Amino acid sequence: MDPKYSIIVPMFNEEEVIEVTYGRLKEVMDRQGEPYELVFVNDGSRDRTVEIVNRICDGDANVRLINFSRNFGHQVAISAGMDYAQGQAVVVIDADLQDPPEVILEMIKKWKEGYDVVYGKRLKRKGETAFKKVTALLFYRTLRSMTSVDIPVDTGDFRLIDRKVCDVMSRLTEKNRFIRGMVSWVGFNQTSVEYVREERFAGETKYPLKKMIRFALDAITSFSYKPLKLATYLGFALSLFSFVFLLVVLYQRLFTNMTVPGWTSLLASNLLFNGIVLILLGIIGEYIGRIYDESKNRPLYIVKEARGFRGGTEAGERHER
Repeated sequence: MDPKYSIIVPMFNEEEVIEVTYGRLKEVMDRQGEPYELVFVNDGSRDRTVEIVNRICDGDANVRLINFSRNFGHQVAISAGMDYAQGQAVVVIDADLQDPPEVILEMIKKWKEGYDVVYGKRLKRKGETAFKKVTALLFYRTLRSMTSVDIPVDTGDFRLIDRKVCDVMSRLTEKNRFIRGMVSWVGFNQTSVEYVREERFAGETKYPLKKMIRFALDAITSFSYKPLKLATYLGFALSLFSFVFLLVVLYQRLFTNMTVPGWTSLLASNLLFNGIVLILLGIIGEYIGRIYDESKNRPLYIVKEARGFRGGTEAGERHER
């Protein structure tokens, strides 16, 4: 029997929590009482995550495993899960149990009411530092102000999407992916379910500061070209300022007895302008780098092994073209 629901679980070094995650998800979906599949996507884990999930697969016919050849990233792991998912409703949830699996049942209710996308909206974030909370708040609101796409604030990748939305998402082949933004971009009838985000059950976060900065850059450059417009505006502003400053210097030289006291002011202005120019070149470089990634046309991911799917390892590898 074909599954009605597909639960996608991206994993990276989750040996401490994956069995508990499986148990919670199985309990919730058994309570729903309709056919389902649990799609675990191993994103190049270096611990015993794959071994544990393989053992779970041996004892549960509802469990699937996608095993990448290496680490391709969290957003790509979600994309692979969507490619392979066979359900009419597809749910994305992380393995760390910060997003309670029980909320899935509320999402399913909203889906049955006719919504195509049901995303989890966080009312509170437990166990996170003040720095993480403040930067997350600023990031989502900055992103929303910079793009024409209505990306909901205080949301993550925890969401349910309808089959037709999943099929559309599988046709979007960009390499630097921001899934929650892409889901908002495709449109359809969307709503939210509010919940309290829990502390991580075990292990450590897979998004340290470096990865969070990379993630934010991917989000902004994928859905906004305003940073490039900022470069243009700053260029005009600096040119105007420089022209006015030149007129002032010429006036002082020709019509006053004022002399230049030294090179300090000149050096300071040069450092300021050069710094701004380098920042703008960096912004332009980010966009050029993404164009370069797209032009190579490499596969979005490579699957080493896939268990439990009809058609074996070939099913769903649409991005390997």
